[in-house]
This record gives sequence, structure tokens and C-alpha cells, in this order.
Amino acid sequence: MTRSRLTASIQHALLATFALSAALHGGATVAQDDAAELDATEVTGSRLARGSDGIGLPVVVIDRAQIDASGDLSVADLLRDSTLASAGNFKPQSGSSAQSLATIDLRGLGSGRTLVLIDGRRVATNPMSATSGTDLNAIPLAAVERIEILADGASAIYGADAVSGVVNIVLRKDFDGAELRYGTGRTAVEGGDLQEMSALFGSTGERTRIFGGASAEKRGMVFTRDQIGGGARGVSQFGNNYYDWSTGVEAVPGFDCGSRGFYLLASGQCSFDFNSVAANEAKIDRKSVFVNGEHAIGDDWNVQFAASSTRVESFGRYAPTPGSLTVDDGTPNDINFGTACGAGGCAPGTTDGLPTYYFHRFAAAGNRDGFTDALSSEYFLGFEGRLGERVDLEAGLRLSDYDYVELGRGYIVASLAQEAANNGDYLLSDPFGAPEAVLDGMTATINRDASWRGQELFANLRFDLFELAGGRSRALLGAAHIEDRFADRYDSLSEAGVVLGSSGGSSGGSRDTRSAYFEWALPFAPRFDVTLAGRHDDVGGPDGEATFSPKVALRWQPLDSLGVRASWGENFRMPGLDLLTQADVYSSELVADPATCAAFGLGYPCAVSVPVVSIGNADVDAERSENISAGIEYAPADWLQVSLDWYDIRIDDMILQLSAQDIINSDRDVGTYGNIPDGLGVIRAPDGRILQVITGYGNRGWMRAEGLDLRLRTAFDFGGAGSLETRLQASLVLDQEFNTTGIGDGWEIDDEYLGHPELRAMLANTWSVADFQFGWTVHHIAKNGQVGEYTTHDLQASWRAPWNATITLGATNVTDEYPERAAYDGRPWNFYLYDAYGRTTTLRYTQSF
Repeated sequence: MTRSRLTASIQHALLATFALSAALHGGATVAQDDAAELDATEVTGSRLARGSDGIGLPVVVIDRAQIDASGDLSVADLLRDSTLASAGNFKPQSGSSAQSLATIDLRGLGSGRTLVLIDGRRVATNPMSATSGTDLNAIPLAAVERIEILADGASAIYGADAVSGVVNIVLRKDFDGAELRYGTGRTAVEGGDLQEMSALFGSTGERTRIFGGASAEKRGMVFTRDQIGGGARGVSQFGNNYYDWSTGVEAVPGFDCGSRGFYLLASGQCSFDFNSVAANEAKIDRKSVFVNGEHAIGDDWNVQFAASSTRVESFGRYAPTPGSLTVDDGTPNDINFGTACGAGGCAPGTTDGLPTYYFHRFAAAGNRDGFTDALSSEYFLGFEGRLGERVDLEAGLRLSDYDYVELGRGYIVASLAQEAANNGDYLLSDPFGAPEAVLDGMTATINRDASWRGQELFANLRFDLFELAGGRSRALLGAAHIEDRFADRYDSLSEAGVVLGSSGGSSGGSRDTRSAYFEWALPFAPRFDVTLAGRHDDVGGPDGEATFSPKVALRWQPLDSLGVRASWGENFRMPGLDLLTQADVYSSELVADPATCAAFGLGYPCAVSVPVVSIGNADVDAERSENISAGIEYAPADWLQVSLDWYDIRIDDMILQLSAQDIINSDRDVGTYGNIPDGLGVIRAPDGRILQVITGYGNRGWMRAEGLDLRLRTAFDFGGAGSLETRLQASLVLDQEFNTTGIGDGWEIDDEYLGHPELRAMLANTWSVADFQFGWTVHHIAKNGQVGEYTTHDLQASWRAPWNATITLGATNVTDEYPERAAYDGRPWNFYLYDAYGRTTTLRYTQSF
């Protein structure tokens, strides 16, 4: 595999940064002769409070200063720029079944394999797409002090889903005074403008501290026509066409296919320009309130509390409903006579016994508009203190509520549209001439009501054990009981599959998990220690099973300035309750199967329609994975710190969604296509033809990812000329393989695969002088598929005013770059990896009291 290199723009940015540093070097205060000691930090990835063990964990920290300098309005927007999100992240998109959802996907292995925490505690799963994990839009950015990303497996510490890494959102706590903030942003692309407001307060006393506030953010809706690729007309057979038995698909005669979004193709078919009315980016309106605090009870005990509530409302627009109609022979819309009545057609009052098939866009009924309302609340109460001289106790209760409601207007009930077409109330040659009552009579408002209820009760004991050569050995024993309750209810018409453009099977269930875990730090020498960790999870529910996850981490610090780390661990991911409990959904699909082709007298290959049922499969088991990592961190001087980490992740028994054709292929040739997962299969008649295919999720195949993460930080103090800090982060994918059958070798995913760049990099420079601060950040995504390298530049300037205010002016993507057009997942560009807002200018005013 070829290896991507930093592009010229990244190289020039690096050279410019270090050239500036060198030019000002004479006045800089640096310790070049003396090696610097590595920073002592306590970070995500361990429940043992060990101030000197930061180098033992590959953790990326995004602090409050970096958050403010980014100009981002949400946790989701901030993490979309992370180099560790190699394949991008899911974000709110108009028309999606999870329209307001935003997730984090580390290593490109899927958001369901990345665990999200708040202050070290698990966050509720979103109910709109439970398999996808946590909704980042439910976390207010104004309440965040920093974000810590552990780029390593951690099921031994945190339990299920910590496969590709852990994102820990650390809330603000030590805050004195009050702060008011207002910000606004304007995008080069029409519609994407943004707005932010927040009010914060805090007080820290001798025994009590409290922090709280409220925030609101908005992002406007962007129509497809205003973004890249939107100027091209959308092409669809579902304009206004019918199937002529003699010539094939033709435009409906008598219909004006040149107005109201309809237009004629060169083939003579009538298409509909869905780009002219649909939206890509959903409108988002987020409001949050939050509070947390701590109070000392006596000298040895503290009580902690936290509460937050976030409401996210979204609006999206999809083009009018497309659908197929079959009108009966002899009805007013029956225009298909074929050759049964001769070249002149049938005489009045006669029929030919043939129906007419239409491929129609119900534009007369209006666009499909989607409205969602998500309300997420988190509550926490905990205690911590000392039991004797060597034992600490921490215990707490966490409650989570997430409610999601979705309404969709402008959808068509197939049976009612069929009836209106057969009786002539809805003429396919003049759909806009239909009476309002007829259109209303076949239009439905669909709805969906989902919820997630979570409860966690936990207790941890920390022990000082005994002295070893490198210091005191310490350990932690803990236990937790987690209860999750999930429900996702679709309206009865959508669930029955009679609504065109909408379908879904309701699901719901519960899962109780009882866990016991330990960590044990063994400092065998002053500069060498080993940490052992393990967790037993007994999972109850539709897929109940027990699992044990071990982990071993090594740390060696041969010099004050040099640290080496390595770890090995096993992790697991539970299947989502949605895919386990979904109600059966019946449909038909075109498939290729030799026996079925033969039963219909057709040669193979052929395409035949067979009955298909998609089920919730309670036989799906947990995925298993193995993580190996090693890294080095070096700080030869106070002004320079660099780290390099290598990782290798192997996931077995992947949780996959298998199509009808996948299952048929395995039924025919298991040696080539692999076993059919438990719970799925093919039902055949005695002559071999397919009677039904049972599809859904199952365990099969494997995935492997290997890569390198580089972090470099420099810091110079130039006295009166200010200080300059530079941070470089780069993530390089060395190897990624995928095998969905479990047979033979995997398929290598490299930079020739769209959506899988080998390299993501970020270079951030901050120059602070007097009351001013200037920032320049470069973001780089390497070539992938037919999309070339993509590099953007962000600039920002801040002034600390004498009246205790900060005024910030910034611009992201100052050169107004746009990703190359390459269709991906139904969009003209990769919606997860790039944005297409163009240059965004921002202005923010912060007043502190």
C-alpha cells in the first residue's frame, strides 16, 4: 500500500511556523540545555488517581482555550475536526430517520464502537438509532471544560462499546463569577448561518462550589440547490412515467412535463428535479440548562451533584413522495393497451386485460417535511470520602432520560392513492388539477415516538496496599448495576408498510447489566510500572450473556524526558436493543437464485421478486475485539513535546446487517459466502424455489485496523513579543481490512476507497501578545477514492477589553474551499467527512463579571 504524505500546504504551514519561531528565537525563554520533565496529568482511561501516569495512556486533550479558539458551537462540530475520526462522523441531515443525531466514530470503525462518557460516567444511548451510540447534540458545549479522547480500547475499565476508543466530556466546575456570551456566524453558502448564546455563573467557597448556566445554539437549514452539486437537476424515473408494453418506460401523455419541478430527459422520460426543493442540512435549534456542584461534609467526605437538560428541535425537507401505482384495466387512468387491440388501440368501451404501471412523483401533494423534538436529561448524585487511612469510597447514582418525537407531513398512503387513481379522482395526466379534498384524502402525517431510560448505581473502593521498589501499590475494586429501557414506536401505517417513502418496525426492550471490575497498579521500579485491569459484565436481556474483559498496561520512563507505553486488552460491543427487538417488516425484493429462476422457467441469472421479512434477531451475540498499542513520548526541552502511538485492532464476529441476496448466496454456497447467522435463513418449496427470506442482523466476519497517531507541541515565550504555541496532530491509517463472510482473506480498504483517507492532520498555531491572541489552524484530509486532498485554513483574532470582555473575530475555511463532488451515501459529496458551507465568518462577544 502506498503511504500518503503531508501535502505541500501542511509542509508550508509547518515551515512557516518554525521559521517564525526561529526568527524570534533570540528573545525566547526556553530551556534548551536541560531536558524537560513530562507533564504529570490525570486523564481518562483509569479510575486510579495517579498524577504521574499521564504518559501511560494515549490521550488527546481538547481544553477550554482550544474549544473557544475553534469557533464551533457544539461538541459534535468540535469532534468532527478530530484527526482520530478518520472516516468522519454522522451529523444532522435533512430527511434522515435520525435527523437531529450527531455521533463520534473513532478510527472509522463505527460510532457504536466508540464509548462516550460525561465526567467518567456512561452517557445514555440515543433512542432514534440505538445501535449508533450516544447523541453528541444532547451535550451542551458551554458546560464543557475539556474533552479527553482515549485512543485505545477500554472495556476492562468502562465496559461495553469501548472498542476503538473513549470520549470523556469533562464538565466545567471551578468557575467564579458570571459570564454572558453571544456569537453569530455567516456561511458563504446560503442558509447555514449560526448563532450562539450562553449565560454562566459559578462560585467556589471553602466547602462548597457550584456552577450552572443556560445556552442556546442555532444552525440554519441549507437547501440542496445552494450547495455543491445542487445546481445540477436531480434525475429520477419517478417523475411522471408509465410502462408501455410495446416500447418500455415513456412519459405520461397529456402531462405538462416542463414546469413545477418536472422536466423531460433526452430519453423522452419525464423526470423530477428533487434538488430544487429538498434540503441537505437540517435546521437545528438547541437549548440547554445545566448545573453541578460539590459540598464538603466534614473533613473527609464530599457530596456531588449534576443535572442537565437539553432540547434539540430540527426541521428538514425532502422532495415530494415518489411511488409506483398500478391502475386496473379499463379505469380512467388505464392508458396502456400494448398490442392487444392493434396499432390503433382499443375501441371505446373495450379493454385489453392489461393494467398500467406508473412511476410517479406526488408533487401535487407537496413536499415531505420532517419535524423532530428530542429532550435529553441527565441527573447524578454521588458521595466520596475516606474509610480509615488507606481506603477511599466513591458511590453514586446516575439517571438518564431521552425522549424523541418525529412528525412527517406530506406522505402518501399507497392504497388510498391507488383508489383515487382507479376511480379517476386523481388523474395522472393532470395531478395538479385534483381537488384539495382528494389530495388530503390520500396524504398522511406519519409519526414516531422513541425513548431511552437509563439508571446506573455504582460503588468504587480505592486501596493503598503495600510498598514496592517504585512506590506504593494501589488498587481499585468496583461494582455497578446498569438498567436500560428502550422503546421506539412507529405509527401503524408506516409499520404496516402502506406509506410510500416511509417504513419502520417498532422495537423496544430492556437490558440489565451487573458488573464487577478491578484495577491494580504495580510500580515494580521507580520508572517502571504495570497496571492490570479486568471487568466482568453479566448482561441480561434479549441477548443476555456474560463476558470478561482483561487489560494490561506497561509504563517505562527511562529518562525524565522520555516515556514508553504499551497495552493489550480485549473488548466487546453489545448489539443495540433496536436490532434485537424490531418488529417483523414484510416486503419483497428482486434477487437472483438458480432454483427460483428455474421454477419460473427462466434462465440463470435472472431477477425475481421474492417475499422478504426483516426481523429483530435475538440470536445476535456481542462482538469481540483485541487491541494492542504502543507509544513513546519525548520532551527534550520545555518548549518541545512529541508523542507517537501505534495501534492494532481486530474485531471478530462482527454485527452485520445482511441483505436477502447475502443470505441466498450463503444458502447456495456456504464455502464461498460463509455461514448464515443464527436466526436468519431461507425457506424453500419442495421444488427449490424461494418461499421467503428472513433477513436482519447477525454475527459474521471480521475487521482489522492498524495505524499511527502523532502529536507534537511547541511553546515559546518571546517576552514583550508574546508567546507562540504550536500543536500538530496527525493520524495515519497503515492498514484496514474488512471481511463480511468469515471466509478467506479480507478486503483491504485503502485510499482508493471513497470515504477512507489514509491521513488526517491538524496544525494549530496560537500567538498571544499583551491583550491580543491570534490563531491559525490548518485542517488536512488526504486523497480518498476519486476525491483529492482537501485542506482548509481557519483564522481567529481575540482582544481582551479593559472592561473584562473578550471580542473574537474569526473565519473558518478562509480560502472558501469545497470538497470535490463524488456521490456518497445518496449525497453529491461525503457528508460525514466534509462540510460544504464554504467560508464561515464569526463574531463573538463575551462579558465576564
